[in-house]
Amino acid sequence: IPLLFRGDRLLPRSVRPPAMSLTNSLLAPSSGSGATCLTHCDGSDTEAEVSLIMSSVKSFSNTTGYGRLEVHLVGGFNDDRQLSQKLTNQLLSKFTFFPLSFLLFFFFLTELNDREEKDIHFPIIYGIAVNVKTAEIFPATFPEKGPDEDLRSAHVLTGATLTNIYDAKMEQLHIGPYFWRPFPHVDFWLEQDDEQILQNLSTSPLAEPPHFVSHIRSTLAFLKEHPFPSRSLFPDRKPRIYKKNEEGKQHNCFREV
Repeated sequence: IPLLFRGDRLLPRSVRPPAMSLTNSLLAPSSGSGATCLTHCDGSDTEAEVSLIMSSVKSFSNTTGYGRLEVHLVGGFNDDRQLSQKLTNQLLSKFTFFPLSFLLFFFFLTELNDREEKDIHFPIIYGIAVNVKTAEIFPATFPEKGPDEDLRSAHVLTGATLTNIYDAKMEQLHIGPYFWRPFPHVDFWLEQDDEQILQNLSTSPLAEPPHFVSHIRSTLAFLKEHPFPSRSLFPDRKPRIYKKNEEGKQHNCFREV
């Protein structure tokens, strides 16, 4: 999910993509416009992901000047199936042939982001954030996941492509409308123990963060409750809109409009 923002806009102090293990986070700031796009790439359609990210940043450059476009890549590790390396190769290939000049400023992928403990490989960094005032990038975890976490996760689990949820010009989160078919065998998966969910619904079961199983269970329960979101969640076909609280609190910093 890409987040496009400007350093002078009313936003949380820092923003971040979801936790990543096999997947990569991509940060693309422009020195000319001050726009930055932070996103989480999972390899489902790398070419479309790169194109959306770059065009989103460029959309702010019409009046303020393009400046230098930087790319920062973080994530993945040396997983036993080499899925991280495959995604890294895809990203580098798409950027190599992308018709815009950019500076690869920070590269911390796959073996560079790998640590080994008792013959098991883990990522060093599971997630990053960026300070929207200073553009500082740093490793981070966030207990607060933002509004509609189960809804956003259900959208991803049912096969969604990369989706932009933040309108930087309106300074609003736009979530949905999302539509999916009933999730297959949802009752079966909800009956399984934690180990079965971890082994079957993760691409890297040995390296997942502690909250992975509870997160998947919550998402599956949401999908069971809302098999037809067009009826129960989005009957008017309009997105849920959230705007940042003026107080700028770190927790629950968005209110529904």
